[in-house]
Amino acid sequence: MARDNSKVRLQLELLLLAQDGTRPSGTLQWVSAVAPALTQAAVGAGHWAAGRRQRALAAWASAAGTGLAVWGLGTEAPTRAEMVKNTRPHRDLLRKLGERLPPEAPATGGTQTHLSQRSQNALAALIPAQIVVGVVFGVRSGLRHPRQLTARAIASETFSTVTYVVLAARAVQRRRPRIAAGRALSAAGSLARLRAASAEPLQ
Repeated sequence: MARDNSKVRLQLELLLLAQDGTRPSGTLQWVSAVAPALTQAAVGAGHWAAGRRQRALAAWASAAGTGLAVWGLGTEAPTRAEMVKNTRPHRDLLRKLGERLPPEAPATGGTQTHLSQRSQNALAALIPAQIVVGVVFGVRSGLRHPRQLTARAIASETFSTVTYVVLAARAVQRRRPRIAAGRALSAAGSLARLRAASAEPLQ
């Protein structure tokens, strides 16, 4: 029983460490990290223009939270190499307990070495398009859903709120004030979206 508890504890710690995030490196990683903030900012502008003030403020709270968290990731979070180093003891212990784990990703953040240069260039060229498409569809979805407060919407936003609260608490524990403030603001945005969906149903 102690062995199972140890494995569960190590797996949970690895999951939480991954959720804490790492410092973005390179332009594409920074753009990817900032894209959700831009999406929510645009959603807020759309709701405000349509007269849905509560929905707009909720979206802007989420945008501000994401932006603040990204700022914190850039100044307070470990690099990819540091994250690999920090998680290696956990992974080694899990392997000793018989857990089969995937190999560690390269600490440099590069693509797999077996890919040809042409393949790497093609993948790199697709990332900006994926980011743009994600922002466009994110704005479209944010302006249309939820049309009314449903059990699914409540469950989704409740899960988001709890996740952000946990991440904020971990950031406080690790003395990362910008990340903590950003996650807390994102949690407030999730709660505000629930209230706005009830007060301002989409027509």
